[in-house]
Amino acid sequence: MTTYIEINEGTYRKQNCAGMTFELVKQFERTDKSNFVTVRNGGRFPNCPDTIRITVEGPMSYQFTTESSESVQNIVEAEIRTTESDEDAIARIRERFEILTEMTKATASGNIRAMIVSGPPGVGKSFGVEQEIEKHTLLDQLAGRPVRAEVVKGSATALGLYSTLYKYSDDNCVVVFDDCDSILLDDVALNLLKGALDSGKSRKISWLADSNLLRREGIPDTFHFKGSVIFITNLKFDTMKSQKLRDHLDALQSRCHYLDLTLDTMRDKILRIKQIAQDGELFRDYDFDQVQQNQILSFMDENKNKLREMSLRMALKIADLRQSFPENWEKMARTTCMKPA
Repeated sequence: MTTYIEINEGTYRKQNCAGMTFELVKQFERTDKSNFVTVRNGGRFPNCPDTIRITVEGPMSYQFTTESSESVQNIVEAEIRTTESDEDAIARIRERFEILTEMTKATASGNIRAMIVSGPPGVGKSFGVEQEIEKHTLLDQLAGRPVRAEVVKGSATALGLYSTLYKYSDDNCVVVFDDCDSILLDDVALNLLKGALDSGKSRKISWLADSNLLRREGIPDTFHFKGSVIFITNLKFDTMKSQKLRDHLDALQSRCHYLDLTLDTMRDKILRIKQIAQDGELFRDYDFDQVQQNQILSFMDENKNKLREMSLRMALKIADLRQSFPENWEKMARTTCMKPA
């Protein structure tokens, strides 16, 4: 069960936190240097870790709250709005995705060997990466050469992972694992991924178990991986509660670049959708004027806690309804896109 606390008196990096509500991670601790309580940042302090320590005098410096999670979310977002304007937040989000594009280019060209991208589903992280990978392989396709990249989606076995890494083990090859979080739950697959993500000059990967598949495909039991890897995940590594998994994830982070898109709150997701709309990408396939676009965005903002999800996909679903049923699209959206009351 999630527990929330309200700070009566406390600071984070010399910023006053009195009156703020946080998700509790770890109760009061006392050290030689300071006293603190560990909480979830939740996006209040931009460009800071997701888990932070609020400096307090003692356990009496905060109190447990009985607010529902939805009420706490509204409180949190109200607090964030006082510390970061919408314009600043959109600029932050846009910059993160621009960095994602540049890092993908560098990984595809082999200048960066490995990258992990973390962000919630439906915000466009996979789309941006796939666009750059398509550009990277365009000349191969036109020339009829073997394509030097692959995007692997969904579940992947350890043996399948080994085979894929071998297939794209040459220089300037890149493998993108998208929504393949099952790899992180398999010790064998996880160790193979660690080997591929290693930043060392020599990345030797081995499969020491007997395999008819490898023999049939002519795949050796040991090879040097010289390609690049991008691992896209919905998991936020810093917030994983399983200590065993955290140790593995920390090992992965230490081996490669880790890009957190910092879309931690409902507000961040809404602003990401607005940012894509501002850039002219979201509704480019629809014959909408600015007023109609704003109507859709306002509808999503007003009903953010009722929609089945807050994502670019949801924006396009509502756009389809706006185009198909111009007179009663809102009624249609409430019926098909919202959770039951």
